[in-house]
Amino acid sequence: MNARTLLAADPTLADFGKDPLWISIIKAAVIFIVLMLGVLFGVWFERKLISRMQNRYGPNRAGKFGLLQSVADGLKMGLKEDLMPRTVDKVIYFIAPVVLAVPAFLAFSVIPMGPIVSMFGVQTPLQLTDLPVAVLLVLAMASIGVYGIVLAGWGSRSPYSVLGGLRASAQVVSYEIAMGLSFVGVFLFAGTLSTSEIVAAQATGGALTLGGLTIPMPSWYMILLIPSFLIYIVTMLGETNRVPFDLPEGEGELVGGFQTEYSNSLKFAVIMLAEYVNVFVVSAVSITLFMGGWRAPFPISLWDGANAGWWPLLWFFLKMVLVFSFFVWCRASLPRVRYDQLMALGWKILIPVNLAWILLVATVKALRLPDVNRSLVLILAALVLVACLGIWWRFDSVLQRRKEAKAAQVEAEFEQLHTEPAAGGFPVPPLDLPHYHGVARKEVSSGSN
Repeated sequence: MNARTLLAADPTLADFGKDPLWISIIKAAVIFIVLMLGVLFGVWFERKLISRMQNRYGPNRAGKFGLLQSVADGLKMGLKEDLMPRTVDKVIYFIAPVVLAVPAFLAFSVIPMGPIVSMFGVQTPLQLTDLPVAVLLVLAMASIGVYGIVLAGWGSRSPYSVLGGLRASAQVVSYEIAMGLSFVGVFLFAGTLSTSEIVAAQATGGALTLGGLTIPMPSWYMILLIPSFLIYIVTMLGETNRVPFDLPEGEGELVGGFQTEYSNSLKFAVIMLAEYVNVFVVSAVSITLFMGGWRAPFPISLWDGANAGWWPLLWFFLKMVLVFSFFVWCRASLPRVRYDQLMALGWKILIPVNLAWILLVATVKALRLPDVNRSLVLILAALVLVACLGIWWRFDSVLQRRKEAKAAQVEAEFEQLHTEPAAGGFPVPPLDLPHYHGVARKEVSSGSN
């Protein structure tokens, strides 16, 4: 099979919306079942991998290699008595886990997992559906999922739960903007927001011509757009509330955060299910946008049949395992950051770097367009760069002056406290009080005599 035949099997937007209803139902059922089984396997895999990193065995009693441990935990949570605090808002308390879980499953419907295949005699893509703005659908579902955390905290009417919900609402503002901006470079290079067409755009690498020199470009956007990829890797940890950004849970300071009042029952199982499905969704998005999607990696891609038939499902699954292993590695290795550190990372580092990177990518794309005034583009890019450097210098100088003023203030306070120990703080008893010299003890002893 030649390359032209393989590329012809790549699905496009025109290939969707033509499936019979029963094929769509089968696809939806398979995605649901695979995600449910994936949660069971993911819990076991995470426990096993973390235990190996910590020189432990992990689950090894229930079933071969402990594979039935997750099944036992699921049955326990499903059959355990469901306790409900009397002060909760019952409607919101019940709805919150559903609001968490449903958007996660819906987001996976636009993830491409393979080319066009024959399913029961019907030619259909290995993808439930696709849209011209499919990536925006994923972002919308991620934003709706945050409402589930906020509702869980608000409906529980517990101080710890409310604090966890407030943390989630502030956290999403910090990383969701950076996550959306990390996709802009992909949109500029792929020229589309469709997930299937973004995968198709990574089939072959292009070429960049600078000064008469032709430079071959890599096909995967994780190499071509590495700043966007690294920023997305950071933001996807915040999207899933995983270490080091699991502040809405915060066991150390908030007991369990937004899920404190949910007993270890079926509702807690739904929350846990939603968390793992969200991990699978952001992993699949990273594969689709940056890792070539379902296409085989090099050197497997040298095989003509690697990207045809049902083989791409295997490559997609292996990439999912690798990205999920990265989540587990972060949980086993990194500590939880402070809340102010998260806000500063999102607003002061990720968003400014993302904006500067988008300007650079847009400039490169503009230079590659035909019939464009390259001198004008370079002049505008230089002006924007000078303006950005001026803004950065202005804020950096102001920040430096504030740090110097704060250091001078602290030094003055230390000098004052050296001469006046009681100044600016709690009153300190003088060191010449009678009880320091044993006078009070002698009086007490003489009185008792």
